[in-house]
Amino acid sequence: MESNILNNGYSLWVFFSIFVGISLAIDLGLIGKIKSIKKSKNLQKHADEQQKSQAQTPHHQFKLALIWTIVWISLAGLFAGLIFIGIGYDIMLEFVAGYTLEKSLSVDNMFVFLLIFSSLGIPYIYQHKVLSVGIISAIAMRIPLILVGTSLLESFHWMIYVFGGLLLLTATRMLVQKKEKKIEVEKNIAVRLLRKFVPVNLELNGDKFFTRKNGILYATPMLVALAIIEMTDLVFAIDSIPAVLAVTADPFIVITSNVFAILGLRSLYFLLAGMMEKFYYLKPALTTLLFFIGFKMIVSEFYKIPLSVSLVVIFVILGSAVLLSIIKVRQIKIRK
Repeated sequence: MESNILNNGYSLWVFFSIFVGISLAIDLGLIGKIKSIKKSKNLQKHADEQQKSQAQTPHHQFKLALIWTIVWISLAGLFAGLIFIGIGYDIMLEFVAGYTLEKSLSVDNMFVFLLIFSSLGIPYIYQHKVLSVGIISAIAMRIPLILVGTSLLESFHWMIYVFGGLLLLTATRMLVQKKEKKIEVEKNIAVRLLRKFVPVNLELNGDKFFTRKNGILYATPMLVALAIIEMTDLVFAIDSIPAVLAVTADPFIVITSNVFAILGLRSLYFLLAGMMEKFYYLKPALTTLLFFIGFKMIVSEFYKIPLSVSLVVIFVILGSAVLLSIIKVRQIKIRK
């Protein structure tokens, strides 16, 4: 269902901006403040505290990630409630479906994040900074892509078949691709592009993105990781945005559901980082999900699958994957 939210729903745009702005200010601003306090201390004390912090980081990060994951999901739920009050039930369902799709598909991206950090040897304590910058830049990149996608659908109706075919192609690729063990940094296209602008030195210099040696400015593994993550997200966006467009072509719903899902991605990564390998049935579930959404887009001209039905199918697929993964984990424990 198309709505005039983009033109008339200024109040919801304002609420959305306030939600995102305040949350980002708290999430990122406090971190910067803590860092500035630490920098004001003497070097020895700073080194001791950093060592202590590093030892406590996994437990502390898990608790913080759990809190922020709950915060972001709650904010998305609250915003869905505002949409229901301001616009109606059907549009709220579109937002929930779009958010759920984007959130679930993004979980697969976390495996790539884990590979990137392990391949470059970036410690746990520095990963937060890379993802913080990466998520903000990802939002800036996604919005123009969404506007182009919705504009194409509005101008050329046949593009729905192109997007549907793209989703089916992505699902097929996921079905046959082998599991990566490590990213070949030197062969990665993002690294090759980065080298055209700045030389790369694969030695860490704390949490800095750049380091200077013999008067020459080099990119550190932190910037290399950021470049690979941005390139990965671009490819991911080309897959995931059409999936949300299968639910709605309303720019407001597509943008807000995407942004809410992306903002919670970093905290979800730190929450799940230690248990990624336990999601045994995630890949088959996401593959099935993409096949369903691609099929939904292609047949939409002949038969429109109700949004409520689509939402039930999405939750059943994801719920089954989680339930089967839990059962398999317990079976493995029993065998041991």
